[in-house]
Parts: sequence; structure tokens; C-alpha cells
Amino acid sequence: MPLRTHTHPFVPYTPPRLPDGLSRGNDIYRHMSARRSVRWFSPDPVPLAAIETAVRVANTAPSGAHHQPWTFVATQDPTLKRRIREAAEAEERRFYRDRSAPDWHAALARLETDEHKEFLETAPWLVVAFAQKSTPQPDGSLRKNYYVSESIGIACGFFIAALHTMGLATLTHTPNPMSFLAKLFGRPSSERPYILFPVGYPADDCEVPLLDRKPLSEALIVV
Repeated sequence: MPLRTHTHPFVPYTPPRLPDGLSRGNDIYRHMSARRSVRWFSPDPVPLAAIETAVRVANTAPSGAHHQPWTFVATQDPTLKRRIREAAEAEERRFYRDRSAPDWHAALARLETDEHKEFLETAPWLVVAFAQKSTPQPDGSLRKNYYVSESIGIACGFFIAALHTMGLATLTHTPNPMSFLAKLFGRPSSERPYILFPVGYPADDCEVPLLDRKPLSEALIVV
């Protein structure tokens, strides 16, 4: 093998080949297949350390040019959560009552969602993932980021998986538009809200719709 030369530090990467790798993969499938998005949360407190751990996991996600174009902003402040709920419900009322989107409304009907978002106050934490179109540098310049939506989408998937692994629940809430979140959190114009996550334990009386997931035969094509 020819000798490689690098202009950036590289280190060896030799993870072990696990003899039980497939078994572990099936364990992960069984674990994640139990994950559900919930809209009924317990007010029981969740330690900040759990949010920190989930974001650490998100930070391990691959990203374009390894720019990691995301910021996770978390709050458990009751006043701020109330303001977020009021703003989100205002946008949701426009969607459900005023916007002409019959196909979209029909697709949501079986989930029985509406403009009422009590979970935004009940869940002990609200975490907003902000996508960084560009990242401020120490000299005041802005570094352009690449594949921003793809990168933060993967990071959010890691974040959700981490929460589920810790026994916590969440919901990918995306009121449209979401610009009010940037204003409420005082985020710079180089960022845009991507997903609003309520985070907590499911309520004792929590229910979820009975849904089927796409079968492997539809999700995978081997050529």
C-alpha cells in the first residue's frame, strides 16, 4: 500500500469486527421498533444530564465537511414554554382552520392531531434544533456550511435514538412557520429552527395511534 500523506492530522481507525454483530443489529431493531412519538407527557422532572447526553450523541453524527451545522437550545422555563405554546398554537390554528391543504389534512386525520399543543407546557423540557446556514468565526466572519438539512436531520435522528434509549419520549414538532422560535431564543440570523422537541416521560395514560411501519420489502431493494 502506498504511503499516505495528509495535511490534516489523521489517526488509525480499527474498530473490532464483532462476531455477534448481526445479533446486536437485531437487538437495536427490537429496541428502536418500540419507539413512538407521543403527545401526552408526564410533568415528572428530567435531569439536565439526560439532555446533555442526548446532544453528545447527536454530536457524533456525520455532517458535510464535518462542520456540524447545528445548535440545540433547551429550556424548562415555564414562562418561555408558555410563550412557545401560544406562538405554536397560533400557527397551528392557521394551518388547521384557514390553510387549504385537503390532502395534508386528510393524511393527518388518522393521527387525530389538532391545533392544541398542551404538551409544549407539560413536557419538562423543550429542545429546539437550529440549523446553521453559516457559522460565526472568532474573527467575525461567517463560515459557509454544506449539506445543512441532511446533516442536522441525521443528528436529530441520533438525538431521538438517545432519548429513547434513556427511557424518554419526544415528538418531532414542526409548526410552520417556525421563525418565532429564533426570536424567542434570541438566535442569530445565520440559524433557522429545524425541529421543536418536547422531551419527557410518557404520561401514565399515554396513548399512541395503532400504526404499521413500512415492511422491509418496500423499504429495501437489492440490485
